[in-house]
Amino acid sequence: MSGALTLHEDRLFPSDPTQRAIARRLYAEVRALPIVSPHGHTDPRWFADDEPFPDPATLLIIPDHYVYRMLYGQGIPLEALGVPRADGAPVESDGRKIWRLFVQHWHLFRGTPTRLWFTHELHEVFGVREALTPDTADRIYDQLADCLARPEFRPRALFERFNIEVLATTESPLDPLPHHQKLRASGWKGRIITTYRPDPVVDPDFEGFAANVEKLGALTGEDSSSWAGYLRALENRRGYFARLGATATDHGHPTAATFDLPRHDCEQLFALARAGVSTPEEREMFRGQMLTEMARMSVEDGLVMQLHPGALRNHNPLVMAGFGRDKGADIPTRTDYVHALRPLLDRFGNERRLSLILFTLDESSYARELATLAGHYPALKLGPPWWFHDSPEGMRRFRESTTETAGFYNTAGFNDDTRAFPSIPARHDVARRMDCSFLARLVAEHRLEEDEAREVAVDLAYRLAKRAYKL
Repeated sequence: MSGALTLHEDRLFPSDPTQRAIARRLYAEVRALPIVSPHGHTDPRWFADDEPFPDPATLLIIPDHYVYRMLYGQGIPLEALGVPRADGAPVESDGRKIWRLFVQHWHLFRGTPTRLWFTHELHEVFGVREALTPDTADRIYDQLADCLARPEFRPRALFERFNIEVLATTESPLDPLPHHQKLRASGWKGRIITTYRPDPVVDPDFEGFAANVEKLGALTGEDSSSWAGYLRALENRRGYFARLGATATDHGHPTAATFDLPRHDCEQLFALARAGVSTPEEREMFRGQMLTEMARMSVEDGLVMQLHPGALRNHNPLVMAGFGRDKGADIPTRTDYVHALRPLLDRFGNERRLSLILFTLDESSYARELATLAGHYPALKLGPPWWFHDSPEGMRRFRESTTETAGFYNTAGFNDDTRAFPSIPARHDVARRMDCSFLARLVAEHRLEEDEAREVAVDLAYRLAKRAYKL
């Protein structure tokens, strides 16, 4: 193994010399563009308080489910990686030990996008030039720790260094958003906005659903025990989020099912959900009805709507019980869109005031369903490859499957959807390189002029996300 850590200038570009040369020229047009990050899960507290990150493991390992799910899958306990337990029981707190354990298993990430992102972070953000090995682990840890102690590595300084124009976080409607309030009052010019994620109060399978709905009513002064009051409370919180910068909502439902039911049926489903006695079918109908209600609200208040369906979340009950939600145990499922979205689209699909961005973990739906739907309905746009498919191969498959039907301009550009703040530039760089590679092939095959490809490359890297998310 080489002793040096290097980033090849032509990484991810085509091996064909003609296409590679075109990709280089296209990439030169987009590599330095500002980053628009319209959907993600970074902690707004980082930027509100602007305190140094504690240590390399706390920044790079513990919050990144891409990292620890791979290690857990090889039998390494999450406690040994410092992932907090739900019951507050002790876990490894020595950052250096966590780092050493990670480096011992660095080979597991060969060929993965995590390897690409992490190497980019080490090289470009922290100036590391040694290969990551057990022999260099302590030296590199010390180098990272020394960097993190400096003012130029605090959250706001990195935000500016990364050339981020806008970054969106994601919060529950029950969150009072104190960090976003603090940011707005701070006078700092960095633009960090929130995103409205109503899952805890619209999904009857979410733990504490009834108590969450009650808290929603208390927050808004509405009677959330009634269907009408519940809807008013949701609308109230949407307005609150919008006043603190939100331009979008996000919905992580198990499926894309939607319904458009009579009011009496909605009231009955809501009562059953609150009482905790609804059947799985009734809970699915309630979630689907709430997607249609959220589309109606988006038409009225202008918030962009994002739908992230098709993950069987928290598949591992042992991990869920021990560590809580979102700990790397979410598994993709087959997802229907054509029939599932029909009730919502019958009502709002032709509504130009609605912008609904669709994501999938079921790649078989790209050409058959999603591209054709987005290529027809004015309300629909396709989000970029998401989660497990946020990879060079996933990006290539996405463009090859959707461009012929949806084109480029029924897509929403790129978003990184990450909790790992230092990986944001790396993720956008991968997306820009892959899009330039795809466009280079079209130019080489005389399907697109190079000046057109340059314009498309800038649109995909920058303009489309701003447009899709009303930024």
